[in-house]
Amino acid sequence: MPLRTAEEREDLLMAEIKELGLGKINDPAWQEKPAPVPTRQRNGTGMKRWKKVTLMIVVPATVLALAIGGVVWSKRGVVTVQTGKVQREDLAQIVTANGEIKPVQQNQANVNANSMGKVTEILVKEGDTVTKGQLLMRTEDVQQTAAVEAQTAAVKTSEADISAQDANVRSSEAALRTAQADLEQAQAKFKQARDDYTRGQELFKAQLIAQQVFDQRLSDFEVAKANVQSMQARLGQAKAQNQQAVFNRDMARARVGQSKAQLLGFKNQLAQTVYTSPLDGIVTSLPVHVGENVVPGIQNQVGSLLYQVSNLSVMTVEVKVDETDIPNVKMGQPADVLIDAYPNKTFKGHVTQIGESAVGRTTGTTSGQTTTSADEAKDFKVVVTIDNPPPNLRPGLSGTAKITTATRQNAVTVPIQAVTVRMRRELEESKGKNGKVEAANNAASTTKDKDKGKEEVQGIFAVRNGRAVFVPIEAGIMGSTDMEITKGVQAGDEIVTGSFSILRTLKNHTKVKIDNSAAPSGGPGA
Repeated sequence: MPLRTAEEREDLLMAEIKELGLGKINDPAWQEKPAPVPTRQRNGTGMKRWKKVTLMIVVPATVLALAIGGVVWSKRGVVTVQTGKVQREDLAQIVTANGEIKPVQQNQANVNANSMGKVTEILVKEGDTVTKGQLLMRTEDVQQTAAVEAQTAAVKTSEADISAQDANVRSSEAALRTAQADLEQAQAKFKQARDDYTRGQELFKAQLIAQQVFDQRLSDFEVAKANVQSMQARLGQAKAQNQQAVFNRDMARARVGQSKAQLLGFKNQLAQTVYTSPLDGIVTSLPVHVGENVVPGIQNQVGSLLYQVSNLSVMTVEVKVDETDIPNVKMGQPADVLIDAYPNKTFKGHVTQIGESAVGRTTGTTSGQTTTSADEAKDFKVVVTIDNPPPNLRPGLSGTAKITTATRQNAVTVPIQAVTVRMRRELEESKGKNGKVEAANNAASTTKDKDKGKEEVQGIFAVRNGRAVFVPIEAGIMGSTDMEITKGVQAGDEIVTGSFSILRTLKNHTKVKIDNSAAPSGGPGA
């Protein structure tokens, strides 16, 4: 292959550059062919032209890099967000809680064992319809029957003793009346003897009667006096005997009352071996069988459960509502009841009972009991009565109550995931950086200002002039996905709704780029 001159090599290089798309070369030095040069200068001139070629490659690349860098620099700090519009809609605040289907409390009764022994007879089976007072079950009653019979005999003995004591009282009363009559007779004779003795003294002084007659009158007077004293003593004895007889009669009557009370207790023990239905309803539980031993309750321990009778005409769902939601729940509020056993069906109901004491989630006890920890999350019992329960609805089924605690018509609403919280100090600093407010970290700031800076502000980010501006809000009721805004934004305002990770770290007055190609995800309301 013949050797090419410098001019030929230059033309070939230019053609290759044009094929590579590096553009036209406007330099006139490249358009004119230089005159041949001596051989001694060929190498030096060739090197300079290679440098020019290199420059032609580097310069456009540098310009392109600067252009890309300028674009990147202009977009520095721009955050891609999803946005939505503030809307007006009807909003309902709903408290949802899970629980169990139960009859009304006063329409359900658990019957426990009242005595120790074996079950000797069961007259019903689970699911039977019963009436109040109907005999359902018997337990062993040998000892109770024997105790009743023995005490019945004791009562009869005590009653016979009363008859005898009544006779003694009547006899003592007759003796008392006799002694009283004898005393009166003795007192009359004593009065007569005293009068004779007095007249005898006067006659004896006048020597009208003999000494013997006077002595006889004196003797009669002494005898009558002694007789009166004797009759008085006999009367006192008769009174004492009468009082003793009355006391013995009263004691006998008391013994009869005591015996009858004991008999009543034994009869009650015997009656506790017979179990009847406490109300009209259905036997919803029958966990015992004939021959099984049952025991009564002791102190705080209830006795063996024999059966349960429930009136299912009125049914409720008993749920546990979180302590943060319980202030919004009021009596009579409407509720939708979902029962797992009846899928795709919603039953209407209303709140009929709200518990006053908190119930621990793990212990199941009220806050007034020592077993409930103060740091434990607590719930409150709420009872929702089902307006029209389905037929054959059984207690114990799982259910969910959705209680409507508040409603708003045509309310200004935003998605819940759009609502966020920022520290007041952070907002003040971001305003200062944008020139709207002076820096808040003045050295002369007071302790009160520092505490105020730690205050949390609830708000949303509104899109204004390509920037996300934090707007404090006042919230109203909260629905399942939206929240009512009473102050801060208006219907139609564009706000940042996602993503959740962006909202957590988004700064006030940050430049944003809107990309609503994908729905917001990851937020609490998504």
